[in-house]
Amino acid sequence: MKQMWAPWRLEYILSLSKDKLSQDVEEKKICVFCDRAQGKPNVKNLVLYKGKKSYIILNRYPYTNGHLMVIPYRHISDFTKLTQEELKEMGLLKSKAVAALKKVYNPEGFNIGMNLGQAGGAGIKDHLHYHVVPRWLGDNNFMSVVSNTRVIMDSLENTYRKIKKAL
Repeated sequence: MKQMWAPWRLEYILSLSKDKLSQDVEEKKICVFCDRAQGKPNVKNLVLYKGKKSYIILNRYPYTNGHLMVIPYRHISDFTKLTQEELKEMGLLKSKAVAALKKVYNPEGFNIGMNLGQAGGAGIKDHLHYHVVPRWLGDNNFMSVVSNTRVIMDSLENTYRKIKKAL
């Protein structure tokens, strides 16, 4: 029998009820994206790169290895209220993210986009963010189809180090 290794999964399961940050978000209305933007980029906060108006972060619960997000510092949910400077820099950071992911993982394609509002599928609806998701032919394998489970091949720490170096 072959083994499947998904080290982030245990952290995710435990975080559903015990994660202090999740409790703080619920009880004190702390925005995880505003919180993560504080301080210098590091593997603990998963922030990879900081611009003047926005930053690149590794998704803690990735769809695939290298799933990044580009997030404005400003706490905002209305896409139409982004400034020209925010839009421009977020566009540049999406390009920077794609270039880094090409160097590290050589994906065959990408999904890049936003889920706006709860009805649009946003998990964090009050602070908009772009997803930059590398894709490969066949990455929707039997585990996704039969078990509704994704297999992530590398740890967040290793993924962070690889992408940080490429940026």
